[in-house]
Amino acid sequence: MSVAPPAHATAGVAVTARGLSKRYGAGQAAVVALDGVDVDFAAGGFTAIMGPSGSGKSTLMHCLAGLDRPTAGSVRIGDADLARLDDRRLTLLRRDRVGFVFQKFNLLPALTAEENIVLPLAIAGRRPERAWLRQVVAAVGLADRLRHRPAELSGGQQQRVAVARALITKPWVIFADEPTGNLDSRSGAEVLRLLREAVDTLSQTVIMVTHDPSAAGHADRVVFLADGRPVRDLAAPTPERVLDTLAGLDHARVPAAGHPAVAR
Repeated sequence: MSVAPPAHATAGVAVTARGLSKRYGAGQAAVVALDGVDVDFAAGGFTAIMGPSGSGKSTLMHCLAGLDRPTAGSVRIGDADLARLDDRRLTLLRRDRVGFVFQKFNLLPALTAEENIVLPLAIAGRRPERAWLRQVVAAVGLADRLRHRPAELSGGQQQRVAVARALITKPWVIFADEPTGNLDSRSGAEVLRLLREAVDTLSQTVIMVTHDPSAAGHADRVVFLADGRPVRDLAAPTPERVLDTLAGLDHARVPAAGHPAVAR
């Protein structure tokens, strides 16, 4: 895959959270999904977020991506402080500077693959850069499927459309939420290869929530959560090391009094 890097600088930190907390409900019935999280995500890196059920990993991603407002704390994406953005500016940030890959693809069935890929630009009233579009389409191997609608594509092809859609705006960061959850092992491996190449070749930043040790093995780093807090940080992960760490978390996990986690 030979493509130009995104237009933004890749040195330093792409996403930062400080004192990030998310509480649902109030009083004794309150549940804490995130409990004072401090974490940085390096620009141009591939980070996986893992943890037992109820550890807060999906809530963390939603707060990092501006899809949910935290109860307390701050998130910065690039030079943007999400807490200082009103709903309109936050929507614009997500549209223009953040790419998303979801478990359920989230493609529009009436649109072709190409139309789904360029949808974020169409919504913004912008025309795609034709050279960049060709490069992205070639990178995900969809040149012969651009006129097909989602129902005419396999699950793996639909997810490749979603990856291309995430790349088309040259975002500061791509968030991938269980991107292989609805795919067979072969298609899942292909999507993970694409995300890995987006980091290695496009200098893209990818943050992925996953429960799959094999998927996490494609990352540069794994951040493990338990009861709403980061508890382990694993560099150069392998599936075996990830499994061992997860087993240790399950064995040691004891919910803190007054701070029950919510499964999200």
